[in-house]
Amino acid sequence: MKKKKSKKIQPKSNKNNQELGQTKNSAKLVLFIFGLGPIIGITIFLYSKGFFNSPNM
Repeated sequence: MKKKKSKKIQPKSNKNNQELGQTKNSAKLVLFIFGLGPIIGITIFLYSKGFFNSPNM
């Protein structure tokens, strides 16, 4: 009986899996942007302040 129920549920779960895949991809994109955005901003800020320039002796 459990096998028959699982076969009926599979088509619905496939649609849910596709929707979850899309949300996972968008979540990865958002985390990628908000993860690297501040890092790039900080490096540009520090570069503009001369943080990466070698000190003159």
